[in-house]
Order: sequence, then C-alpha cells, then structure tokens
Amino acid sequence: MDTRAALKSQYHAALKTLRLAIEACPDDRWDDPSDGLAVFWRVAYHTVFYTHFYLSDDHESFTPWEHHREHAPSLDGLDWDGTPINVACEPYTREQILEYWRLCDGMVDGRVDAMDLDAAACGFPWYPLPKLEHQLVNLRHIQHHAAALSSRLRREAGVEVAWVGRAT
Repeated sequence: MDTRAALKSQYHAALKTLRLAIEACPDDRWDDPSDGLAVFWRVAYHTVFYTHFYLSDDHESFTPWEHHREHAPSLDGLDWDGTPINVACEPYTREQILEYWRLCDGMVDGRVDAMDLDAAACGFPWYPLPKLEHQLVNLRHIQHHAAALSSRLRREAGVEVAWVGRAT
C-alpha cells in the first residue's frame, strides 16, 4: 500500500465532497443569519483555510491565501488562546471560496510528496501528534465539515450532495 497515494486520493475525495456542497448551496442559504456564526460561507472557508494551513510544514512556515481576512475562519468567535474576537467581515462569495478551494486541491499532491510522514512531530505544537496521524486528522476535519454542510443542505433545502469515496 502506498501511503502517499492513499493520502492524496483521500484529500482529493474529501475536498471534492466539500466542493460539491459549496456548488450546491442555494444563494439564500449562503449567508443566512439564522445560522449564527456558522453561516455556510464561513464553514466552507474555515474548512479550506485549515486544509491549507495543516498542509504546511508547520505553523511558522504557513503563508495565508492572498485574500485571507483575519478571523474569517473562526466558527466560535474566539482567538487561539480563547480570547473573544470580532469576527465581523464581508462574506466571501461562492466563487472566491471555490478559487481558494482550487488552490488547495492543486497543492495536495506536491505537499503530500514533500512531507516527512515519519516525523514524530507534526509541526503544530497544539497537536502533539506525528505528521502522518496529523494528516489523518486534517482529512477527518474536511470530511466532518463537508458532511455537516451536506446534511444542512439536505435538511433545509432538499439538496442532495454526493459523497466521494476516492479520487478518480
């Protein structure tokens, strides 16, 4: 079994599931205030942002997307240390988030190939995990939010989103 090939396939599959949810979201659900802080666009952005972040070697080498807005990825209104933050910002459009999605999906293969999957530390001190296990956490994070958004679309808008088992 080629671990890198499996990681790449699962990254692309999870990200495709997320993309399908983003594309399927009706306009009136994109920034619905009844969703509180976890409006559709913010959950989608949060997911893509952390995919990008955790594909980096470590937190110090991360360079945010050129259109990043401070605190936009926050789903709880708290900073890293638990301090309340002002998360108000202009919503990203669907096309902006899909642009960021394409950037992240396009970097998966090169980033996975460059990783030291045998490293004892993942490069993010708040995750005391080996690099390979941290990549599995990152994949689970993508799928968690893709599933939550898909469920929201099914329940609230009658929209079905396909689940993608592996990259093709």
